[in-house]
Amino acid sequence: MIDYASIGYKVRQARKKKGITQEQLAEAVGVGVTHISHLETGAGTVSLKVFVAIVNYLGCSVDELLCKEVLTARPLVDNWLADLVADCNQTEVKIIADTVAALKQTLKKNTPKE
Repeated sequence: MIDYASIGYKVRQARKKKGITQEQLAEAVGVGVTHISHLETGAGTVSLKVFVAIVNYLGCSVDELLCKEVLTARPLVDNWLADLVADCNQTEVKIIADTVAALKQTLKKNTPKE
């Protein structure tokens, strides 16, 4: 299942990093501001044509926006994980790391071998 909220979040991050408003992005790619808002919140989907226009306008890669969906995007996922904890203190990072380790162990136990 595609995580549209994650894709929208990545679009929003890329847009804000470039200092672009939702209005500017909407105008540049030929959609309404409400459409961009819905995309960024995961409340809506986007056509491939509009998605490509967004990628081109923001100057980012498709992998960057789809890193959780594309299996070959491992380096981008690693960067995404690092970004998630970048503003955490040491205690928070330790808790997150412990949680991920426990989750990984549970997944390994309960995932059938291929």
